[in-house]
Amino acid sequence: MKDEFRAFISNFPYLNAEETEIIVENTLLREFKKGSVLLKEGSISKECYAIVRGCVREFYIKEGLEKTTAFFTEGQSVNSFSSYTNMVPSKHYLECSEDCLLTVGNQSLVDQMCERIPRLAEFIGNEVQKDAGELQERMASFMTSSPEERFSDLMEHNPGLMNRVPQHQIASYLGVTPESLSRIKKRTYSKKE
Repeated sequence: MKDEFRAFISNFPYLNAEETEIIVENTLLREFKKGSVLLKEGSISKECYAIVRGCVREFYIKEGLEKTTAFFTEGQSVNSFSSYTNMVPSKHYLECSEDCLLTVGNQSLVDQMCERIPRLAEFIGNEVQKDAGELQERMASFMTSSPEERFSDLMEHNPGLMNRVPQHQIASYLGVTPESLSRIKKRTYSKKE
């Protein structure tokens, strides 16, 4: 696992070899099976994650139905920021959609790593801002686009997701029924032919 994580960390060019080793040796890595729940609605988030391998889904349960709001894949951080930061119960679930290798951290570990590698704090701040900006863009796009446009956007930015998670979860994420997703896919693929 550490070799896989080392290879993952080497994708961050701002770290030198010594800093990479500090992070590798001090980061908790855990493997989770598909279906593992990282956070349940009503629980307070005490950990944050980064995906080395796998896919994690964020969803809510409304009126007995799962409503998928995000998928996170390799290189992305996963956290319930409002629950984690404010120590309040989560309103959503985080579940592994595939077998996953995740880093598992908390504020204490982040503080320790930033103390040992001072410029890490700037990188983490930049990543949090980037994640917040992406979330804002994703929400705005969802609110202002049609289901076909949302599907096209998914195919442009994350086409592999279609083969990684069940189609009913993709449909939920796009805000349509599985039947509507099937029709959208058919129309989209027939236009390309």
